[in-house]
Amino acid sequence: MWFKNSRVYQLSSPLSLDQSSLEQALAEFRFTPCTGQQQSSLGFSFPFESAQSYCYQNQQYLFFAVKRQEKLLPAAVVQDEMQPRLQALEAEKGRALSRKEKDSIKEEVTFELLPRAFSKTQLVLACYDQSKHRIMIHTSSSSRAEDVLALLRKAIGSLPALPWLDPYRLSNCLQLWLQSEQLPASFQLGHEVELKAPDEEGAKVRFSNHLLTTDEVQSHLQDKQVTRLELQQEEGLSLKVCDDGSLKSIRYHDSISSKNDELGWEDAEARLAADSLLMASSLSRALDQIAQAVTEAE
Repeated sequence: MWFKNSRVYQLSSPLSLDQSSLEQALAEFRFTPCTGQQQSSLGFSFPFESAQSYCYQNQQYLFFAVKRQEKLLPAAVVQDEMQPRLQALEAEKGRALSRKEKDSIKEEVTFELLPRAFSKTQLVLACYDQSKHRIMIHTSSSSRAEDVLALLRKAIGSLPALPWLDPYRLSNCLQLWLQSEQLPASFQLGHEVELKAPDEEGAKVRFSNHLLTTDEVQSHLQDKQVTRLELQQEEGLSLKVCDDGSLKSIRYHDSISSKNDELGWEDAEARLAADSLLMASSLSRALDQIAQAVTEAE
């Protein structure tokens, strides 16, 4: 439930649906497992099983989730099944098969094997901040995040969502932040950075568990651009800001992650409500501070 990575999107206008209407819209596109010959299936699922709701509201935050199931059918398995058929058909026709004929056999074999293939299921959690008109998606994958946005757009009709940070401004800020200049409020430099040369060769250098203010690190700013930088708060979050706006390796200080421990888990729904609110509000505050620093950067 605690977001460890995130893709964040800003809406140009708020969602027009309330929680009840959104619940109904998401339910119409609920997840159903793959059928026999279906290679993949995508749909909304309960973000929290104990809540039994497609749209779980906790104060200003709306949580929802998209489940994706894919059949695992390795290319080598398909090829092994195809080979005897190809050889038999080539012998029968007395010639090599065309690309179109081979593709036809591949489709036939895939169709036959899919019902016996194993399935891989993944759940991607998302949170919509109604006060900030911002969607936080628990994934580092741009394609998985786009799956969530596309399905949400399909369910509600429109979704004017863009990445939450301007890439040009963010790139400039990452350079400044590594120099300990104009850092977001309450944040300080962490101990990890990745830099890449902008030329065709794209030479990379990465420092981990390192003091980033040393000349050894700072000298790379002369010919490289920061692509990932760790920032941390004293008793808040630590995270890595990437040049595409994604956030990775989000960690929550013990003062946050253990704040609700006294509640225990006897009342699972109450603990879920407390933890989800704590996570969303902590992450949202950090996003506000980063976004403000990017906006105000010279």
